[in-house]
Parts: sequence; C-alpha cells; structure tokens
Amino acid sequence: MTAKLIRNAYEAALTMTAMLLCWGVALWLEGAAGLHTDVLVLAVALTLTLARTQRTADTRRRLTALVLLPVTAGASIFVGRLLASHYVLGAAVYTAGMALAIWIRRFGPTATKVGTLLALPLVALLVVPGPALPPKAQSGLVTWGWSALVGALVCGAVWLVQGLGDRFGPQGWRAESDPGQPARRSRLHPRPSTRMALQMAAGIAAAFAVGRLFFDDHWPWVVLTAYVAASGNRGRTDVLRKGIERLAGAAVGTLLAAGVASIGVTGDTSVALMFAVLAVALWLRPLNYAYWAAGMTCALSLLLGYFGQDALHLLPTRLEGIAVGAVLSVVSAWWLLPVPRARRQPVLGTTSPVS
Repeated sequence: MTAKLIRNAYEAALTMTAMLLCWGVALWLEGAAGLHTDVLVLAVALTLTLARTQRTADTRRRLTALVLLPVTAGASIFVGRLLASHYVLGAAVYTAGMALAIWIRRFGPTATKVGTLLALPLVALLVVPGPALPPKAQSGLVTWGWSALVGALVCGAVWLVQGLGDRFGPQGWRAESDPGQPARRSRLHPRPSTRMALQMAAGIAAAFAVGRLFFDDHWPWVVLTAYVAASGNRGRTDVLRKGIERLAGAAVGTLLAAGVASIGVTGDTSVALMFAVLAVALWLRPLNYAYWAAGMTCALSLLLGYFGQDALHLLPTRLEGIAVGAVLSVVSAWWLLPVPRARRQPVLGTTSPVS
C-alpha cells in the first residue's frame, strides 16, 4: 500500500504540474486578450480529464488528440450556447454527442479512444457551464476559437510534463504505450456498445429533464452524475457501486466545503485551497472513487464561491442533484438493455475521462 501511495503521489504531481502550467498560460491569455475567467476553468477541467487518458498514449494517439480536442473543445462552446438559449435542443445535441462517443466503441480500441476525446470537452462543459454561473460571470464567456486554442495548449502541457516525468523520473515508473485490446464480435444483440449508448442517452436525457424541472440552472449537477456513474461501467453492479461512491464522496465534500465557508475563505486563498484539494483528490482517486467525488465537490464549491455564488447555501441542492443523477443512471443501466459483465469486457474498452 505504501508503494502504491507513493506512485499515486507521483502521478498526481505530474497531473497537477500540467494543470498549473496550463492555468498559468490561460491566466496570461486572460489578461493579454481580455478574456473572462471562464477560460481558466476550461483549461483546468480539460487538463484534469486529458492527463489520465494520455498517460500511456503513443505518438499516433497523441496526434489524434491534438486534432480532435481543439475541434471538440470549440464545438462544445456552441453546445453550451445552445443549452443557454434553446435548452431542449441543446440537451438533445449533448445527449446525442455522448451516446455517439460510446456507440463508436464497436469499431475497436482506436475508436474507443477517439470516443473518449469526443466526450472530454462535453464533460468539461458540465463542470462550471455558463448558465450555472452568477449573472455577473456570464458575460464575455470564452469563444470557440479561444476554446480550441486552450485545447491545443492543454495537449502540449500534458505531453510536456508527462514526457519530462518519464525521462527524468524514477526509471521503473515510465509509462508504457497501451496497445489496447483487440476487438471481438459479441454474440449479444444489440451489441454491447449499442446497449451502453442507449443507456447513456436515456440516463442523460432524463437527467436533463429532471434537472431543469427541479433544479433550475443547477441541472449540470444531475447530468454530470448521470454520466459519471454510467461511463466505463462493467455491468449493473458497477454502475450501482459508482453511484453510491459518488453520493458518499459528495456528502463528505459537502461537509468539507461547509467548514471552509464557515471560516470565510475567499479570493485568491480559495483558489489556492482549491488546487490543494484537487491534489489530494488526485492522489487518493486510484484507491476509491469516493475520494475523487469528495475532492471535486469541495473544489467546485470553492470555485463557485470565488465567482460570488453562495456555495454554502447551495450545497444541499448539489447533494440532492447528485443523488437524483445517480438514481437515474442506475435505473437506466439495470432495466434498459442491461449488459452482462462477462460479455462486455472483451468487446469494449472502459476508458472514461472521469471514472
């Protein structure tokens, strides 16, 4: 366990270094080009999600990421605008995009990794989307062109830090390229990829509907949980486990955030504390997803507080949204074309940007 914790700390340090590097460049861009703080959120969110998927990537996969991530990052801005102006249409486009990212796994390991790259900006969009920000923070949000540039910068920062870590870090910890598993045709009909895509679509669509009806502008909490609990699942029990872990972690994160808010931490101090919380969450994530959920809940609360939102007042609502999202995801995975675990694993990869 000690060796695992040390290795986890090393990997977390690489991710945090890449994230801080990207955050620093985005901070310079914000001042030089007169952008909004939203560009910083995008840079941090994309770095956190990309670093994990690129850790063992070969040159071909990295070049693919360099092409796809900026394009999809720019496209996600249009989806965000669509959600803000035409919620139903935007929700339909978002749901279709997430389902497509899973459905194309039927074409093998390379398609699975492409699907992951397609999903990354959509997941980042839910972290702190425009509609969830306070009114004064919604003007001047980052445009699609700047988003594409941030996507390219994130790729460069992640590769630079991970490459230097492999070159100068402990010799036994160098990342090996992951060749992936050969695709084998399943006898299950519809195919597992189709079943999982339909499950994801149903869970996310229901989350969009319930989120808007009962949580107003805070619908992203419901949708994000519905995605996280179902992504990369290994069967019905796995979805249930991740839903429970996310709820438990969020409950702990809620208590942590409440404690921070009670002592009046604001401004730059809250940003520094947010990075510290993310570092600890990254370190402990391989041990149990609940640690990551707790850290993310606390960090997002600090971020919303920085933007001027009453994070302490909204914590119970956040917890309710997470619980609803987990339930919707579990219901979809258990009763809509469930995928037997034994049949799923050889057919599809389990790559997920957040799991």
